Amino acid sequence: MTEAEDMATPDGDFLPTHVVPNDGLAAWETPDVSRPTVPLDPFLPVQLIERRGDWGRIMCHNGWSAWVDGRLLVPVPQTPPTAGAPPARTTDPRPLMGRVRESLDRYWLATEDLAAGKAHGEAFRQRTRGLRAGLVIDGEAAWLYDAEQERWVYCDGTRIDTYAVSSAPSADEAPAPPATQTAGEAPTPTQTAGEAPTPTQIVDRPGESR
Repeated sequence: MTEAEDMATPDGDFLPTHVVPNDGLAAWETPDVSRPTVPLDPFLPVQLIERRGDWGRIMCHNGWSAWVDGRLLVPVPQTPPTAGAPPARTTDPRPLMGRVRESLDRYWLATEDLAAGKAHGEAFRQRTRGLRAGLVIDGEAAWLYDAEQERWVYCDGTRIDTYAVSSAPSADEAPAPPATQTAGEAPTPTQTAGEAPTPTQIVDRPGESR
């Protein structure tokens, strides 16, 4: 019996690490959007067994595996720590908040110089070229744009979770610099469930309504 078959049996060690978001999830035979396979059902528990950049290879309880956009998988909460053990660290939102603030500061300074006549239009375009930032705050909830990974994340003040992605999954370990959007260009369109994840796909979080 192979390791995959053992993990797929009721007596094996299949332990789901993630679940499929409630819109379902497109899947591929290989990390290649030109080779689609059967999409995954909503809330299906899966085990993430391999990562290639944004791509993730998942395995289901019956041993079937496929490649998906790993950024869209919803992590399964880990087992509570034992008594006396240090609390597990979650993704700290502050580094991303710092990068968003730096982008906003750079844009603000460029705008100030333009308004004061210290810079002309071309200089303003050069200074703001490649800047991409996004921030929405509603009480304790915040949505931040992560330009390095080309995704929107949801933040509750203590951790961040992927909310939407705006690019196709990449096999590169280090994300490539985002493409510059020039004035007048339309924003990336929204992706619906089951399509290849080249445009943005929204991922609902438990307890949220879209």
